[in-house]
Amino acid sequence: MTRSQVYRELPALTDAGLLRLGKQGPRSSQQYAITAAGKRAFKSWLNTEPGPDNVRSPLILRLVYSGSLTPKQRATLVESARAQYAVKMDEAKNAAKTAGDPYEKAAADFTVAYNRAIIKLLDAIPD
Repeated sequence: MTRSQVYRELPALTDAGLLRLGKQGPRSSQQYAITAAGKRAFKSWLNTEPGPDNVRSPLILRLVYSGSLTPKQRATLVESARAQYAVKMDEAKNAAKTAGDPYEKAAADFTVAYNRAIIKLLDAIPD
């Protein structure tokens, strides 16, 4: 989920009574606070079956079809992605080191493993 998707949902959650407007933030940003109804809805959501995961990766989709690119285009795609995932890997490792509870730590460790897998995938793409 992207940040823009989250921000798009905030007014709807407010209209549903799950959030309320909070303090006005810097640069006219709007803070939100969760309501009691929002906390109940969140806890109810946590307690439901998650269903199957749906991985949607624009990078992996492009890599699947990267044989249609020129070698230079493919190299640019791979190198750009490798640089982005190196940054994500550093952030994930830091999050894993500073995780405050075992659930947060487990999720952070998964993120490290995921980023490692993406980098391994990128390394497997032929020149």
